Amino acid sequence: MKIVIPGGTGQVGTILSRALTAAGHDVVILTRRPVRDRDVGWNAKALGPWAKELDGSDVVINLAGRSVNCRYTPDNLQAMMDSRVDSARVVGEAVAAAVRPPRVWLQMSTATLYSHRFDAPNDEVTGVLGGNEPGVPDYWAYSVEIAKAWERAQEQAETPQTRKVSMRAAMVMSPDRGGVFDALLRLARLGLGGPVAGGAQYVSWIHDRDFVRAVEFLADRDDLAGPVNLAAPVPLPQRTFMRVLRAAWGVPVGLPATRWMAELGAFVLRSDTELLLKSRRVVPGRLLEAGFAFDYPRWPEAADDLVRRLRGGPGSTM
Repeated sequence: MKIVIPGGTGQVGTILSRALTAAGHDVVILTRRPVRDRDVGWNAKALGPWAKELDGSDVVINLAGRSVNCRYTPDNLQAMMDSRVDSARVVGEAVAAAVRPPRVWLQMSTATLYSHRFDAPNDEVTGVLGGNEPGVPDYWAYSVEIAKAWERAQEQAETPQTRKVSMRAAMVMSPDRGGVFDALLRLARLGLGGPVAGGAQYVSWIHDRDFVRAVEFLADRDDLAGPVNLAAPVPLPQRTFMRVLRAAWGVPVGLPATRWMAELGAFVLRSDTELLLKSRRVVPGRLLEAGFAFDYPRWPEAADDLVRRLRGGPGSTM
């Protein structure tokens, strides 16, 4: 198949392009800075020569959008909004203009869309969307608005010949340098991987190989459209999640951090505490209902595999 991945140079794009290329697919990356074979330049805002790559392709997987790994200043939040909405809009325009449009458009979204909650998991049917939770920072609501606008841009695209799926992804865990697993493991190895602000907030995650398999599953299943949660079926409280990660690496102790310590650390790292403190209790209702079987449904086995691959054990490549 020919698969076009706008915004495919980040961590998730690297995971997908590596696996899909290894599976024998023709993978084209749309990027602002093309440097490799099968990289094609685009600006993510307006139609251009890049649009011909979608004409005759089989699948488009749009991952474009400013990284959330930054301080949530008003300027950065606006950049997140604009980059996501603009890219989804222009991909929709390219699909609509194609003589032979792709049969499916998989659009990246985020589990951040759901409410900060501890009482029950969020699936696609019964899940509570965020934005009105009491006792959380006001700007968390804007993160939810970004996610809603991102999905709405895809929904509004006039693409009657192309099935559309919005992938509400949890944190994708891979051993690649610079990814979220790398950052969390670095904290654990430094002895800082303990509970943050009590650690009751849920962590939703998905193993990188299950993420790739879920994307392939969604591309193949003509009966699935609309929002789909891409998350392992067993989210964990942050304190348990980090305890399991420490055990996988062999670190006996993780120092706890208060909320103000997390704020200070996020400031130093130029990141934001929403990534640590929001309780994302998300489960993959539609994937499970459709018969998708996770290779790594539970965090202990997933963490062991990721650590083994990072250390270069058998089967360490995708």
